[in-house]
Amino acid sequence: QVQLLESGGGLVQAGDSLRLSCAASGRSSSGRTFSMGWFRQALGKEREFVAHINWRGGPTFTSDSLKGRFTISGDNAKNAAYLQMNSLEPEDTAVYYCAARDNDLYYVPTENDYDYWGQGTQVTVSS
Repeated sequence: QVQLLESGGGLVQAGDSLRLSCAASGRSSSGRTFSMGWFRQALGKEREFVAHINWRGGPTFTSDSLKGRFTISGDNAKNAAYLQMNSLEPEDTAVYYCAARDNDLYYVPTENDYDYWGQGTQVTVSS
């Protein structure tokens, strides 16, 4: 079983930056190297896709609305994924979730494409 632990959330002001981290531990049921993504859910709204990274040279995906401000990266050796968030806006306030799946993805994913989820980390951006 894979466990995901997010960190790096907090309260910031508009225009600030934050870097979220997600550390993965354990072994997937298939034994395959997993790929990882980030989602977010604002209060009263549905969970939305933020970004995804594949470990084996496949494409990286970022939500069109967040490109230019949010960047996903990762360290395969550490089984870790990161989300660099710049020029934060109050509309970015949400719980940010890390997710992982057994295989690489070659399309923009939905939350149904992931096998494992973290508990989430709160990001609050004040105006």
